[in-house]
Amino acid sequence: MLIRENDEVEVIAGVDKGKRGRVLKVDRKTGRVIVEGVRLSYKHVRRSQKNPQGGRLSREMPIDVSNVMLIDPQTGKRTRIGVRYLPDGSKERYAKKSGASLGIIAPPKPRYAQQNG
Repeated sequence: MLIRENDEVEVIAGVDKGKRGRVLKVDRKTGRVIVEGVRLSYKHVRRSQKNPQGGRLSREMPIDVSNVMLIDPQTGKRTRIGVRYLPDGSKERYAKKSGASLGIIAPPKPRYAQQNG
C-alpha cells in the first residue's frame, strides 16, 4: 500500500465520490484509510466530565484504500503512485502522471545503486 498519512487524496467511489481530504490514519492490516471529512457518521456519547454536553459527535469512518486516489502535488489532479530506485539505491514514491517525487520510503541499498562504468 503506497498511500501514507498526510497524503492528499480524492474519493473515487461511493457516496462521498469527488471529495478531497488529507489521510489521517492508514490501517495496513485491513487495507483501509481514514480521510478527513469523508464518510462521516454520528457517534452518540453520554454526558461525562470529558464531554459535559453529551449528544452526537461526528467522526470519520474507514474507507477502503482502493476507493481513493492520490492528488498529484504539481498538477492538482488524481494520479497513480509508482516506486522507483534512485541512482544512490534509495527507494522513492512518485506520481505517475508528472513524475514528481513524493518522498523517499527506504534508505539507500548498495545492491540497487547504479554502477558507473
